[in-house]
Amino acid sequence: MDKVATQRKGNQHLYPPLDPFDQRMMEVGEGHKIYVEQCGNPSGVPVIVLHGGPGGGCSPAMRRYFDPETYRVILFDQRGCGRSRPHASVEDNTTWHLVRDIEAIREALGIERWVVFGGSWGATLSLIYSETHPERASALVLRGVFLMTQAELSWFYGGGAGKFFPELWDRFAGLVPPEERDDLIAAYHRRLFGGDLAEETRFARTWTSWENALASIDSGGMGGDSPADYARAFARLENHYFTNAGFLEQDGQILNNVGRLDGIPGFIVQGRYDMICPPYSAYALHKAWPGSEIRMIGHAGHALSEPGISAELVSIMDRLRREPGIRETAA
Repeated sequence: MDKVATQRKGNQHLYPPLDPFDQRMMEVGEGHKIYVEQCGNPSGVPVIVLHGGPGGGCSPAMRRYFDPETYRVILFDQRGCGRSRPHASVEDNTTWHLVRDIEAIREALGIERWVVFGGSWGATLSLIYSETHPERASALVLRGVFLMTQAELSWFYGGGAGKFFPELWDRFAGLVPPEERDDLIAAYHRRLFGGDLAEETRFARTWTSWENALASIDSGGMGGDSPADYARAFARLENHYFTNAGFLEQDGQILNNVGRLDGIPGFIVQGRYDMICPPYSAYALHKAWPGSEIRMIGHAGHALSEPGISAELVSIMDRLRREPGIRETAA
């Protein structure tokens, strides 16, 4: 056992909760301020944690995958969500703004290279950031891979996942008139940005509940209603990004540019029964990225909290801290 003991929760091995040693609001331009925090070892191996959504925000639970004596952990709330302001705003909020914000954080903290850690949309952003700035990524650790393709959006918002959860799909699609159900992303967009706060909140909660209900293999199909402020930011930002195809220049852009990751260690953790981001994307990424490793977790869905996924992520981070090339990035 390591000097810093791990805690067992089911078959998860998670480090004790870390308290931030640095919290700040950072101005990044266009009227946006983003929340940034650091925890762990100020002189440790830097790792940037990219949350999902878009619009999910970071949480204290995301700190628990890293040995606090080894890692300097940086988390932030992306534009428009969590503690960042303005809340639920999609103005000047694109993938490329977020890539620029990540670089601004790196420069402000005086970090040369860091481990990039992200799941779901966080995996998408990790890949796009690292393809744009490959010299800044010492390794990528990805969970629940989403490649921001039309095929993936069609699966989740066009009825594919709904065939496994027909009663929940009926609730999600049934909120929209039949004549608009051929494009539910567009139909929800009209209502999430219609200017009627009550209607925006109602559709935001339904949008968020559809995703939450399918996140865990053991969820039982119950998503519940998220708090109004959280749901509105999450749904508006996700819908905004998906309406604009992630602001990428072409469908399949991430795989087309994967050659830019040559030489960067990559670790992919994927739930076998992930209904939100099915395994074919993770496998396609692995096949296109020589040197990457993939772990298919048998009894797992999409959520970071899945026991098998959590255990594998901790195992990877414990392995990485012993790699000379990674340790050299410590301050």
